[in-house]
Order: sequence, then C-alpha cells, then structure tokens
Amino acid sequence: MGEGKRDGEKRLRLGKSRPEHWKDDPDGHDFPAAASYLGLLADGQTVEALISALRRAPTRHAKAKDLLRASRLALLGTDNAHVIADLDKVRDGEPLSPVLLVRGALRHDTPLTVADGYHRICASYHLDENADIPYRIVDLPPAEAGERPEVKVKAPGRAVRGEKPID
Repeated sequence: MGEGKRDGEKRLRLGKSRPEHWKDDPDGHDFPAAASYLGLLADGQTVEALISALRRAPTRHAKAKDLLRASRLALLGTDNAHVIADLDKVRDGEPLSPVLLVRGALRHDTPLTVADGYHRICASYHLDENADIPYRIVDLPPAEAGERPEVKVKAPGRAVRGEKPID
C-alpha cells in the first residue's frame, strides 16, 4: 500500500469525511487562557494590552500548515489528549474556537506566538494541513517585539546631549 493511501485512510478515520466547524468568535475562557500563557512571556501591562487588542481584533483565516510553520511549534500527535478531544469535537460536529496569536517579527527572527489554540491547530492539521483556521492576531508593542531603540554612539572627544566628552 502506498504512503499516500495510508495517509488518506488515517485522515478518514480521524473524521476527514466530516467538515470542520469553527465558531466566528473565541470562547470567553480563551482570553484568560491566553493571558495565563502570555504572562509567562511578558509583563502584566503588556499582557493586558495584548488581550484587550485580541478581543477587538478581526477574525482572519490561515492554513494549519502555515500557522505551525510560522510558530515553529512541533505538530502534536493524534495520541495527545487535547488533540484527541479537539478531533472528537470536530467528529461530533461541535464548533472549535478561533485561535489567538501574537505576530512574530521576521526581521528579528521571532516566531508567531500561539497564545491559545495550539491543540486546535494540530487537530486541524491532522484532518487537513490546508484547512483554513480562523484566528485573531495582534502585534507586540515595539519594545516587546525586539525593536531596538536608536543607539547613539559617542565618538572620542565629542559630547552627546551635554555629557562630558570621552577621552
């Protein structure tokens, strides 16, 4: 049996014959979950600003494979309990909640952050890597995104803004 046929049969067993269902808006509990995760990566003020922006952000769509690639996260297997739960929801026709993201920074080699919905992305990928997944995305404030403030270099013997010259 060819590899492609086995993959197709595996996807069919996972529920590929049933269309995926997605909600238009994230569930209320998704925002506190995202805040809890982001709180491990940023200060409270930044987290509050990101969550507030995520609540207002429009819902967009991207392919499961692109979200995984941009986040640089490993694909969780179909033996992961949370992935199984999301696959069961899809099979049962229960809609999944859009994922919450913080944009990466290509210039600074910063990957996309999946603030909430990693398991949903993986479940969707197992059903169809080209599946369109609804998401909300926000940008980090410049200082958090790796933007470097302009640095002035002092030349020997020259003062900058009233400072004494370097000898």
